Amino acid sequence: MSTVWPATHERADDGAMRLGGIDVRDLAREHGTPLYVVDEDDMRSRARSFARHFGEAFAAHGTTCDVYYASKALLSSRISAWMHEDGVRIDVASGGELELALRGGMPAAHITLHGNNKSDAELRRALAAGVGHIVVDSLTEVEVLSALAVEAGVVAPVLVRVTTGVHAGGHEYIATSHEDQKFGLSLASGAALGALRAVHEAQGLELRGIHTHIGSQILSIDAFRESAERMLGLRAAFAAESGVEVPEVDLGGGYAIAYTPEAEALDPSVAAREIADAVAAAVATVGGSWPTFSIEPGRAIAGPAGITLYTVGVVKHVALEGGGDRQYVAVDGGMSDNPRTIMYGAEYAAELADRESEAPPVLSRVVGKHCESGDIVVRDVHLPADTARGDLLAVAATGAYGRSMASNYNAILRPAVVAVRDGSSQVLIRRDTMEDLLGWDVAPD
Repeated sequence: MSTVWPATHERADDGAMRLGGIDVRDLAREHGTPLYVVDEDDMRSRARSFARHFGEAFAAHGTTCDVYYASKALLSSRISAWMHEDGVRIDVASGGELELALRGGMPAAHITLHGNNKSDAELRRALAAGVGHIVVDSLTEVEVLSALAVEAGVVAPVLVRVTTGVHAGGHEYIATSHEDQKFGLSLASGAALGALRAVHEAQGLELRGIHTHIGSQILSIDAFRESAERMLGLRAAFAAESGVEVPEVDLGGGYAIAYTPEAEALDPSVAAREIADAVAAAVATVGGSWPTFSIEPGRAIAGPAGITLYTVGVVKHVALEGGGDRQYVAVDGGMSDNPRTIMYGAEYAAELADRESEAPPVLSRVVGKHCESGDIVVRDVHLPADTARGDLLAVAATGAYGRSMASNYNAILRPAVVAVRDGSSQVLIRRDTMEDLLGWDVAPD
């Protein structure tokens, strides 16, 4: 059984849930619901754990491994500051993410800019800021970036994104290394090798290395082993024809977390050791010198550290075909604050947060308030039969991709993000207001 709740999760004597030493009822009263709550100690300890374990595992083989936090999971300027303080770098995939990372004090040299269709404005800003890497995703981008770098009088440090053909983990929409998808340059077709040549020969570009990402929610090290061998093989092939061994290899990430008690999670201490050993085997097989490495843990830093609090509204029972019924528990949020269930069929765990109950557990479905039959937060969960209007409900493992993918569908206001630690809380991202909503609207004359 996995632990799906953040590290400081506990129950008080009266049954109420506490996080970071704070009663969630107090959080709901002060900040309203829905509410994203981040356990700061949990999130930061995960960041430090990845940095420590991967640093030590690769140091044992005489090289280094930097860890990059996935800003798309959850980002604010304060989170950027946390990551910098805890020895973790940041990858961004838009101009907005870049600005938030910089605003939090992350050194530009510790930022990697991703994206399959970066705008000229985003590339210019990255060049002006001096980001550590720009990951090129196409031959078109090689040409555009070269021209922009020459125009700016700078040299752009470049990684080439490689589609290795190794795919692991997750829903097909979050698979990122099979051939028939939008990311990267194919290893099998020769496009990746061609891109390395193009970057090496282009003005204003410095070829720093190669990058890949093979998927999300990955549990098996075998996929990383195969991907590393293919990436190092590409590096060796380019060195054989050009005489240049690129100095860096980014192995991506996608480490699995547990969304439900029955699910498995990838242990960073085990993953670090096994991936470093797999890379060592690949270096021995392929030959050549050791590059430096980097990884991108993705949701594994933010996801387990966050929960979402909701207030229960309508509770009703619906008869099921073949007998029995299901308790439908409608909450004051839904697909606008967590679209992953409807997008990916994601599964979650949920519990009453304001009290414990002796009522028997019944098959339940947590649904939102949106005008969609697919507006489901938790598809199947057992909740007490006495769940009622006004109860607080907590959904676990929502630290990643909830707020960052949130929308204003049905003109709903997006929730706040609040960090808790040692009995105090601070707002990381404020709640939308009705003034925000009306301010975006252009009223008729």
